[in-house]
Amino acid sequence: MAGTSRTTFTKRQKERARQEKRAEKAQRKAERKQLCDSERSTTESQAGANLMVKLDEEGQPQGFDFHDFGR
Repeated sequence: MAGTSRTTFTKRQKERARQEKRAEKAQRKAERKQLCDSERSTTESQAGANLMVKLDEEGQPQGFDFHDFGR
């Protein structure tokens, strides 16, 4: 009987270690996602801040071209 409880204890330890590793991995993934989202929002706000409305000869605003949204 003593042998079986030892293996059960070892299995529980391993499972606990797996769960902790999974939790740490999920936390790192969430941090990366949050960092990526904040960088994306910063980039989008900077891109919008750099746009300038161009006027044609008659003073009417022109539409934006895909070159206006470049990095």
